[in-house]
Amino acid sequence: MRIFIMRHGEAQNFAPSDAERPLTTRGEQQSKQVASQLATHLEGNLDLVWVSPYLRAQQTWQVMTAELPEAKKVVTADNITPYGDSEDVAAYLKALIAIERPETVMLISHLPLVGYLTADIVAGIQPPMFRTSAIAAIDYDPDTEVAEFLWQDVPS
Repeated sequence: MRIFIMRHGEAQNFAPSDAERPLTTRGEQQSKQVASQLATHLEGNLDLVWVSPYLRAQQTWQVMTAELPEAKKVVTADNITPYGDSEDVAAYLKALIAIERPETVMLISHLPLVGYLTADIVAGIQPPMFRTSAIAAIDYDPDTEVAEFLWQDVPS
C-alpha cells in the first residue's frame, strides 16, 4: 500500500493565531501543481486522507481536490498539527492500516511532524526536509510493517 505525507502549501506569515494562517496565492498554485503530479502516481482513488485542522492544511486539501480523484474518506485529524507526536501518529496510522487495509493513505500536515513521521514509518532514515507543498511517497506492507521511502516531489 502507499502512504503519501505532505506539508501544506506556503502560508501567510501573520494571522490572529498560527492555526489561522491562510495559504498565499503561491501556496495555492504549488499545492495544485503537486496534486497534478500526485494524480499521475495514483492508480485509483485515495482511500483515506487525514488533514490537520489548521487553516493552511485544510486549504491545501481543498485546492488539491480539483486535481485528484475523489477521496473515499477525509478526516480532520487533531493529532497531526505542528505539535503532534510523530511516534503516536505512526503507531495509530499503522494500527488503522492493519484493521481497515486501505490501498492509499494521504496526510497533510506541518513541519516538524511530516519529517519525523516519515522517519518513524521508514526505519533507518533521517527525517527528510519538506519544503512547502512537498510530498513524500512510502510503500508500506501492513503484514510485515516494512516500509520503503520511494520518492519525494516538490513544486517547481
